[in-house]
Amino acid sequence: MVIPLIAMVRKDLLIFFSDRRSVIVSFLVPIAIASFFGSIFSGPSRGNQQARIDVMVVDRDGSVISRSVVTGATADANLRVTQADEQTARETVRRGKTSVAVIIPPGFGDAAGAALFGGADKPQLGMLYDPSRSMELAMVRGILTAHLMQAVTREMFGGAQGQTYLEKIVPQIEASEASGLEPRQKQLLLQMLRSVQSLYGEPARSGTAPGGLTMPYTVREEAMTAGTNAAYNGYAHSFAGMGIQFLLFAMANLGVEMLLERQRGLWKRLRSAPVSRFTLLLGKGISGALISLMILGVSFVFAMLAFGVRIEGGLAGFVGVAVACSLMASAFGLLVAALGNTPATARGVTTLAVLMMVMLGGAWVPTFIFPAWLQQLTVVVPVRWAVDGLDAMTWRGVGSAGAVVPILVLLAFAALFAVAAALRFRWEETS
Repeated sequence: MVIPLIAMVRKDLLIFFSDRRSVIVSFLVPIAIASFFGSIFSGPSRGNQQARIDVMVVDRDGSVISRSVVTGATADANLRVTQADEQTARETVRRGKTSVAVIIPPGFGDAAGAALFGGADKPQLGMLYDPSRSMELAMVRGILTAHLMQAVTREMFGGAQGQTYLEKIVPQIEASEASGLEPRQKQLLLQMLRSVQSLYGEPARSGTAPGGLTMPYTVREEAMTAGTNAAYNGYAHSFAGMGIQFLLFAMANLGVEMLLERQRGLWKRLRSAPVSRFTLLLGKGISGALISLMILGVSFVFAMLAFGVRIEGGLAGFVGVAVACSLMASAFGLLVAALGNTPATARGVTTLAVLMMVMLGGAWVPTFIFPAWLQQLTVVVPVRWAVDGLDAMTWRGVGSAGAVVPILVLLAFAALFAVAAALRFRWEETS
């Protein structure tokens, strides 16, 4: 058994490396795609300039409040503000060149100041946005809320507009009997407004004016990585996801090649050798696991040399996850060969299956954007455990103990695929 097994493994490896196109696709393509995704998701921690959201502002009001809002938004580190007319803003957003356009209507400053005390209708701030980038709309809305509140309260509690408004509204409230307020509420409102008027009469120290209401807290952000000196490296996650994807594609192709061998009658000759079904599947499984391990190893060596990816969680754990991933992918290839009727149908079905596993496993996009029921479904996807295990051993720095569960789960998937392949294996095509 040993001699035929070694011969089969050697034959598969020689065939793999003799096909130059297969070698290029298997090694260089995952490196290129992983490098691309890593450059996108690596974030500002590697010295890159923080990405800003493009916002176009149309100030049709021109009041002190609207100008203050525009000034504050322009100085915000999260936004890249451009001023334009409304027609230009609409066309720019429609073409997808700008995420959000904010339209400040005429009279916005006066109406917002009056609405601050609840005595007038609230003005509408127009927002035009690209529907494919709705997450950026939510961010812009939150950022503008802070700048709007500061601009309105600064002007109403310390500016000329606020003083003029109070001089007009206080006598009206005092003279009104049908203001819609209970006597006690009316008294408290007048007391508050007179206190604000008194504030205007106080000389400002050092020539300063009230700054308006601001956010009553600051945020201290701390990225949880392998250590205080270890920054998040987006390339580590990218190479994990793309590496697993191409392992599955390579092993699916191995399964299709097995179907082609059966179609050519090679399996009949092997059977007459005689070579048992167990020996055939074991030989294919070993050669597939070795090829998978080489692909994953070359990809991560490149990531370490080119992008500074480091194994922060333990070399033993990383090797264990890599081996478990390779065994799982190889067993998946055997399953493709066992379940496939013809090479053509197997190739189409397995392509869809691999893409679905990769997407659900979080290799392409973060799983937090999935619906809740879909997030729960990802626990039955082997790619999710493979990516989590490689992340834990690289940038997360969890330690080798953090590799135990992903390894066990991946080995369980490998055993499941292998058993199913052995049960469904057929020496000849069914008519």
